[in-house]
Amino acid sequence: MRVWRDAAVRNSLAGLDFGGLSKRLREIIPLRQEELAGITGLTQGYLSRLEAGRVRLTHIERIVEFLDAVGAPADLVKLPLRSAATSPVPREHVSSPPAHDDIVGPWTADRMVAALHDAMRGEPAAMRPSRRHFLLLAGSALSAFIHQWGIADAEPLERALGGAQVTPALADSFQGTIDSLRTMDASSGSGMVAGLARAHLEVIRETLKSASYTEEMGQRLAGIAADTATQLGWFHFDAGHHVAAQRALLAALRAAHASGDPRYGAGALSYLAIQSYSVGNPRDAVTAMQAARAKIRPLGSSYLEAMLLTRQARGHAKLQAQQACLRALGQAAELAERGPAEQDPGWLYWMNRGEILGQTGSCHLELGDHKTAADHFEQAASTLNPADLRTRALFASRAASAHFLAGDRDGGFAAADSALNLAANIQSVRLNEHLEQAVEHLQTISGHRSNELIERSRQVMAAKES
Repeated sequence: MRVWRDAAVRNSLAGLDFGGLSKRLREIIPLRQEELAGITGLTQGYLSRLEAGRVRLTHIERIVEFLDAVGAPADLVKLPLRSAATSPVPREHVSSPPAHDDIVGPWTADRMVAALHDAMRGEPAAMRPSRRHFLLLAGSALSAFIHQWGIADAEPLERALGGAQVTPALADSFQGTIDSLRTMDASSGSGMVAGLARAHLEVIRETLKSASYTEEMGQRLAGIAADTATQLGWFHFDAGHHVAAQRALLAALRAAHASGDPRYGAGALSYLAIQSYSVGNPRDAVTAMQAARAKIRPLGSSYLEAMLLTRQARGHAKLQAQQACLRALGQAAELAERGPAEQDPGWLYWMNRGEILGQTGSCHLELGDHKTAADHFEQAASTLNPADLRTRALFASRAASAHFLAGDRDGGFAAADSALNLAANIQSVRLNEHLEQAVEHLQTISGHRSNELIERSRQVMAAKES
């Protein structure tokens, strides 16, 4: 890879000059100090002092973490990097746990195809979704993987094999299928479409593996594969299957890299961010969104960057970093006011003012400003895409919790009623968890209206499980 062939980088590694290494890495990629700080786990202030030569990395553990996070090749570093370790995921939570090297291996076309095959593995049949979550990569290992997505050289995708030549019409058909699955998911939930997405990904993977195509068509196929794997990862996440979700999203990032279009990578990272802050790893969410924004910023994709900023804000909110959260939300709102740009991807059709308002409400709910959260959810309800039933139901369930926590019983009852009406025909474990949280608040309120809504929630949940 070009980064590790750079003479200044190699000299810095040989001399254990981590300040010089940091500065040169940021020049090549490029990255801001706060972005590299997020990847390596250092503070921006410490990284600034390191680059200025005012401090030095001397503790072996911190050195290993730094080099591991930036993905330094083992043959250039005479230290035991963690990239040689195995995955920490407990054996009972994956049918055959992959070695760490199998996940983070070289960024080649063959490895991408293998990762797409791995992505089609679901959760073991005996494993039911639960609130106890395990992931394949987290912390510095996930940061290093994301970092490699940003800097690894792409291998040309061109195959002259015995299979049929891939035509533009076939690629259009592939894209149309995943577009249809995306809209079906928004209205019916992941339970209806995950199997279809897995089958579709297998067709695309086999095409990449066995068909004949030009380099341009190979990149297009890789983009469609990235889009499909991203959606499959999202479907798994929505169903509460977190190992399968991350496996698919990591494969999507590989395919996005092969496509040469960073917008696909930003999409995969946005869902990795949602998963990260949802399972208790909000710093990973912030890191992922900073990396994605750095990669797509030159494109001028206003809606795409606005969406990434809302996910970054959710991570900040989980960390109770109020100022950073509000700053990210302000930037997102400002970008969204410009409207969609020509460079914004088609899969972002759902992005609008209602999404910004709903995510703002979610952040304020996390920060404990319940009245402000409820106000934003109310505004979001009137501006969301009417066909996106799950998002409307999610925001309504969060609105109910916000109203109840703010002491507004009537507002909470109305929001809970709306959430239950919307949720009746949506198969989504994540939505069910939000409804359960709203019902927990209902159970603290006495009276006929509260009892009526609690009974309705039981009926809705029972119907979903039948």
